[in-house]
Amino acid sequence: MFHKMITPIVGALLFLLTFNAYSQDHIQTDRYTASNKGKFFMSWGGNRAKYSNSDITFEGNDYKFTINNATAHDKPKGWHIDYINPKRLTNPQTNFKLGYFISDHYTVSLGLDHMKYVMSSNRHRVLDGYIDLPSEHVGSIYNGVYDQENFKVSEAFLQFEHTDGLNYIYAGIARFDDISSLFSLNNTDKIQLNMTEGFSAGVLYPKTNATLFNDQRYDAFHVSGFGVSASAGLNLTFFKHLFIQGDLKGGFINMGDIRTTPNTSDSASQHFFFAESIFSIGGIFRV
Repeated sequence: MFHKMITPIVGALLFLLTFNAYSQDHIQTDRYTASNKGKFFMSWGGNRAKYSNSDITFEGNDYKFTINNATAHDKPKGWHIDYINPKRLTNPQTNFKLGYFISDHYTVSLGLDHMKYVMSSNRHRVLDGYIDLPSEHVGSIYNGVYDQENFKVSEAFLQFEHTDGLNYIYAGIARFDDISSLFSLNNTDKIQLNMTEGFSAGVLYPKTNATLFNDQRYDAFHVSGFGVSASAGLNLTFFKHLFIQGDLKGGFINMGDIRTTPNTSDSASQHFFFAESIFSIGGIFRV
């Protein structure tokens, strides 16, 4: 008798548990954040950057010399209205990215890292090479042969900046992983935490601000080299479409053709490593 009573009860319980599991899976699948494939995203933010020491070589018709172990720093703006002022967007150090999810976990993107690079002036550096300018040239006071010479790189001798800016235009690929469950964030349509890692490569298109030998200042955009980089970050998405993201990014920049004066025979070259911290806000959507 007991067996006849318990069998339908157990059957009913198994049915309810199966239905509930199915319903939960169905609800989870229906969430907007359950699948990323086909979504676009766009972000805008700011950065701070650090640079390794760099040997910078300057070359022209009457000179060729290298400043060894030159140091440089960025030029932060801080929290400023210029980050959202359309007429002054390039005044701060900014970052822009437009991307697309080719699968639930992988994105392709195009971006611009607008960093700023300012060579430290009024420092003693080791100088190698020669300067042999015409006697009437204002810079002829620096004429000579330099062999591992301790030389003060004054502002009168050289001012050298990529401040509008050190523009790294790149294409990248990245992986996204939802780690919300690790922090008990169950409804990812309200709040979702993602981890992302990526690689990118591109060209350097700086607007180099240079004054050499106290001569005419030069400041123009020019494709100067290439860069490669890797990044890792955390992405916090709110209400399916809005996100904030923090990234750490590092890479290598090689600029073999930097314009320094209006004369096309004058150029500079350098290569260095960089590290960048980025904070961005953005949106993610389907078209």
